[in-house]
Amino acid sequence: MNEQSVLVSILAAAITAGTPILYAALGELITERAGIINLGMEGIMLVGAVSGFIAAVVSASPWLGLLAAMLAGGLMALVHAFLTITLRANQVVCGLALTIFGTGLSGYLGKAYIGQPVPRPFQVWPLEPLVHIPLLGPVFFQHDVLVYLSYLLVPLLWVFLYRTRAGLNLRSLGENPAAADALGVNVFGLKYLYVVLGGMLAGAGGAYLSLAYAPSWLENMTAGRGWIAVALVIFALWNPLRALAGSYFFGGIDALGFRLQALGVLVPSFFLKMLPYLFTVLVLTLVLARHKNRLGAPGALGLAYDREER
Repeated sequence: MNEQSVLVSILAAAITAGTPILYAALGELITERAGIINLGMEGIMLVGAVSGFIAAVVSASPWLGLLAAMLAGGLMALVHAFLTITLRANQVVCGLALTIFGTGLSGYLGKAYIGQPVPRPFQVWPLEPLVHIPLLGPVFFQHDVLVYLSYLLVPLLWVFLYRTRAGLNLRSLGENPAAADALGVNVFGLKYLYVVLGGMLAGAGGAYLSLAYAPSWLENMTAGRGWIAVALVIFALWNPLRALAGSYFFGGIDALGFRLQALGVLVPSFFLKMLPYLFTVLVLTLVLARHKNRLGAPGALGLAYDREER
């Protein structure tokens, strides 16, 4: 295997490994733009993964599995929305509780399905004739349909956030909900909407793991990707395009460990498993040190809104 083939293999694997992180990161980005912190992404991804897997096994349709995963993720996020928006509970505590609940629930629901194969997982679908572009073709256009959908989702979300009135309303929810409320924006309704949409995207990220990346079900198969997605939103400065680059970066670190083992490089396996998380801490430290008070976080992020106090 020549150097170019190894490079193409690593870059393509980075996209594959980064896609579930990207879906969850975009979901967290939308949620935080609405002013709500959701640290339950890990639990939501797990529930999405097991729900999608069970639905795909029962129906023999990966698309129904994806739909079930998104619905399950949306329901999990709806619980978080009710607690944090209606009851104005602490968002950090509720998110952590959601992760614990999702981890236990997914393990319980998936116990009978461990070891079962998916009848019809999402298959690699090369995009003709783009796949024949030298170097770029095999890297970007030899994946499954969920990867291609993520390519479309990122620019669409960017345009929505920065070029539409609805996107301006979304950003106002996280910056100054009182001002948005005074202008007639349905603050509570839109917060619910975007928190649920964020959960649905995280559920789709979980479904990608169990229906495409590794078509099977294993307890805790997200392996911390939900936490990486939450951290990635800070790294991306709440920008979808930066989230795309960050997801592939962390996916590449993850994929690199497997490639090093395959090439026979003598590196301890536990160290290779630690690499994505070590780089997450390192990158966050560098970003925080560089930007300090200019991170660009939504001004009202994490603060419960009470109309009577405006």
